[in-house]
Amino acid sequence: MNNLSRFVIACATYIVMAAGLACAQDHVIEIIADKDSRYKIAGQSKPEIALKAGEQVTLRITANKGKTGNRDGTVHGFTLLRAGNRTKVPGWSFALLPGTQEFHLIAPSEPGDYWVVCTVICSEDHEGMNMKLVVVP
Repeated sequence: MNNLSRFVIACATYIVMAAGLACAQDHVIEIIADKDSRYKIAGQSKPEIALKAGEQVTLRITANKGKTGNRDGTVHGFTLLRAGNRTKVPGWSFALLPGTQEFHLIAPSEPGDYWVVCTVICSEDHEGMNMKLVVVP
């Protein structure tokens, strides 16, 4: 095997290893957007998400149909708002269809408190469908 072949193999090995490490670092959070118009996370009576600023995260959201839904089939929404001024965080707004969906995201770079709110009127209890998300440095 010549030096060029060894170099190509070494580079390819490095790229595969780096890609594997990037995937391994992804933080997966399982969320249920439930029929009672509440977000739920297993093991938490009051769901809250904590992330590091800039962290890669996968949200695996299972949406169960509430009492109402939109004509387009969405049953819940998931939008992240800054707690201070209630403005949307770009890239963090999803329409949820029944079933499980995954969203691959980067946590906000600015530490602080945020709120997740439902943006689909899913029942008369829709206004209570929210949860806190905290970003730490």
